[in-house]
Amino acid sequence: MSIRKHAAVASPTLSVVGAASDSVSQRARAYQGFTQQILSGGIRSGQFISQRELMALLDMPLGAVREMIPRLEAGGLVRTVPQRGLQIAHVDLKLIRNAFQVRGMIEREAILHFVLTASQAELDAIEASHRDILRRASAAQLDSKLLDDAQALDWGLHDRMVDVMGNEIVSEIYRVNTLRVRLIKLEHSVITPARLIPAMQEHLRFIAALQQRDDARAAELLEAHIHSARERVMTTPLEQVQAERALTAPVARLRPPQNPRSST
Repeated sequence: MSIRKHAAVASPTLSVVGAASDSVSQRARAYQGFTQQILSGGIRSGQFISQRELMALLDMPLGAVREMIPRLEAGGLVRTVPQRGLQIAHVDLKLIRNAFQVRGMIEREAILHFVLTASQAELDAIEASHRDILRRASAAQLDSKLLDDAQALDWGLHDRMVDVMGNEIVSEIYRVNTLRVRLIKLEHSVITPARLIPAMQEHLRFIAALQQRDDARAAELLEAHIHSARERVMTTPLEQVQAERALTAPVARLRPPQNPRSST
């Protein structure tokens, strides 16, 4: 009996599947890069940007950028303006009101779940991390990583509470809304050690309620924290924001790239 040797031939079906997978992967990387640009301030509210400029900014091929745009439009993060290109979401009172309302609704449900599911060890570790940030913020000489670490801790806790619900749809809605909130904060406020301390103290209050398994109190204190964040955005004069941004710029140059899921 003769044995025939067949040359390996790539399956057309597998090739199509592989190409589709690569396309999805590139689109996901482009979206992640866009997210990073918002969080780092590389893309600003109201800015006009072309697809070619996005290619260069994200270091991604045009196809991936074009495939990403419908997702950005669906999330209200960009809109297409004829003959002008893409405009990043413009921050106005309506966006501020809507973004913080969505944040409050999701996070209230999240903390009511978290108070029942978080272990005491996790809550104690979260408290210790916050107290360490407060210690560093109160030091005579501030370290260059303080603001980045505080931002990561702040939004990391909020993200954690939402993700623990195990609802991917809610988590995705929350992530997109987080980008809106970040755009708002870039436009209307700047994180400084002076603003960092009260925010961390607000966290510690609802963390204490979580440790005591007091769901009503935890939800109430979280709501107060979100309201406080909104008020800081709404009431800070533009001139003050610009001055604070100028003061913090030299520090920002010393910081490492921010985590895509961190902010304050």
